[in-house]
Amino acid sequence: MSERDRAAKETIRARHRAQRAAMDTGQRDTAGARIAIHGARWAHQLADATPSTFCAYLGVVPEPPTLPLIRELHRRGHTVLLPICEPDRQLSWTRWTPEAEFVRSRFAPVLEPAGARLGFSAMASVSGLLIPATALDLSGNRIGQGGGYYDVLLGSLAGAEIDIPLTAIVFDGEVLPAGSIPAETFDRKVPAALTPSGLVPLLPAS
Repeated sequence: MSERDRAAKETIRARHRAQRAAMDTGQRDTAGARIAIHGARWAHQLADATPSTFCAYLGVVPEPPTLPLIRELHRRGHTVLLPICEPDRQLSWTRWTPEAEFVRSRFAPVLEPAGARLGFSAMASVSGLLIPATALDLSGNRIGQGGGYYDVLLGSLAGAEIDIPLTAIVFDGEVLPAGSIPAETFDRKVPAALTPSGLVPLLPAS
């Protein structure tokens, strides 16, 4: 990727982070409640109304709130796995319960649940993957938080030929026109965005 494209991605990331930081608590709470409704519906369709396993993450200010969705998935009988950052940009996972204690990550500026860790092999039983993003475009390109953990995870899933339905969670207005986000060789396309207004398909129908 050229320096120009890298600078373009950083500009987009910085712009959307500033917009997120300007949101008030009421806007954020409303967005979280709506994301929970649409995300639970997405999970219901994927799991065919059967209790299943979903990977999510804890979205904290200024990210879109995800705790309402996590709670709703759990209420419906699903197992929810949350990520733990490991060395070399790897992720392990632990099961979330309403009593979960969160601690500061050793490797990233995020909160992680304390608990027994599950490795990559846990992905074989996952019905859906909810991942973070700062922005997406209608071509399926994603700008993450900059840590690279999910780029590594998606690359590992592709390498292992594990095909898990996934969506990235963003606020309304963070789904950009096709081709807006420069793509690097290691980037993996995201097929859908989960927003407060609903699920937005990103990739052209095949």
